Amino acid sequence: MKTLGKKIRLLRHQKGWSQEDVAKRLDISIPAFSKIETGITDINLSRLEQIANLFEMSVVQLLTFNDAEYEQKYLNELENVNKKLMDRETEVIDLQKKVIELFEELRQSKATA
Repeated sequence: MKTLGKKIRLLRHQKGWSQEDVAKRLDISIPAFSKIETGITDINLSRLEQIANLFEMSVVQLLTFNDAEYEQKYLNELENVNKKLMDRETEVIDLQKKVIELFEELRQSKATA
């Protein structure tokens, strides 16, 4: 069960939730949830379903969830976001160049007028 507790903790961290947040959503005490994460308490099927639903997963997904696969998914997402950010930065630089060019044209047209 310790492995399952680690998975639950990782999922909780991914959501940015505290133990208190999850405990409230599960309607249990913080110490009770902490014992689930640390593997001290065994989880019955109904609690397992409740936790899986909380993280928008099926029980099977929660049980077979692989940390490495999950991290790879987020690394891929991060890579895509970084690419989009770089594309936006390129667009901003191009727009800045255009503004400078237009400013120079305006300045030259005023100088010759």
